[in-house]
Amino acid sequence: MRSPTWRYPVHMKLRGCGTALVTPFRTDGSIDEPAYRSLVEWQITSGIHFLVPCGTTGETPTLTPEEWLRVIDVTIEVAAGRVPIVVGATSNSTAEAVQRAKVVASRRGVDAILTASPYYNKPTQEGQYQHFKAIAEAVDKPLVLYNVPGRTAANIEPATLARLAEVPNIVAVKEASGSMTQISEALNAVPDDFIVLSGDDALTLPVISVGGQGIISVASNVIPAELSNMTQAALDGDWPRARMLHRKYLPLMQGLFIESNPMPVKCLLAMMGRIDENYRLPMLRVKPETRAKLERVAADVGLLAEKMAAR
Repeated sequence: MRSPTWRYPVHMKLRGCGTALVTPFRTDGSIDEPAYRSLVEWQITSGIHFLVPCGTTGETPTLTPEEWLRVIDVTIEVAAGRVPIVVGATSNSTAEAVQRAKVVASRRGVDAILTASPYYNKPTQEGQYQHFKAIAEAVDKPLVLYNVPGRTAANIEPATLARLAEVPNIVAVKEASGSMTQISEALNAVPDDFIVLSGDDALTLPVISVGGQGIISVASNVIPAELSNMTQAALDGDWPRARMLHRKYLPLMQGLFIESNPMPVKCLLAMMGRIDENYRLPMLRVKPETRAKLERVAADVGLLAEKMAAR
């Protein structure tokens, strides 16, 4: 087992708030590259701590391999080394997941790889262990595991995570099980230098309170400065400020999951004038009642007025 003082070069940069970026599309279905460049730049200048392109929020299952690489390369180009980049590379075939990770690892400017449990297959705990271990051993980049059983039907249990934390370049987990008991058990099971990040915006403060190091966020697509400030305040021990921001924006965080992510967040970004509201099936526009709720919670925190005035 590695010692608690072990560090991968990028390790301590993966703290704070990272944005799981949306992928803007044009009406014809192609990637809206100017809108994406503008979104990435806005995230960085707003103080986001790191960027996560090509995750579920980026509608990556609908991207062609060429588009996937283009999104990665544009993110690298715009970021220009100012913040770390954690790229999503997932497959329910271990061989394909290894290949995708190798492609990502070859990109200069990629700091780490985010890879989720194999979906649909429903592997055992041993199957997940062998899957992630194979990916890690195939690349010379840090791996961030993604535990999201609500989407994959495969939960990474704390004991399995502890085993995986012994693999030298598996450095972190995005924990979206929604169970604070499991997250607490995971933090007890892994070495002190292993990063546990919340995968749910609304659980950011509870996760940090038990030893987590931040959030990979959906909501920060629309409130990057606010969520970066909230997360940093919690990490700095400024709990009054962290709680104030959490309470203010909690209805918005919850509103972004009224329907399946990323439909609500893209809807709100479109309201803000940041992107055009286009999706690829099976994602589609939210229902009218969801749109009305989103507009209401955004108005309640002054988001639309503030952001539109800024433009």
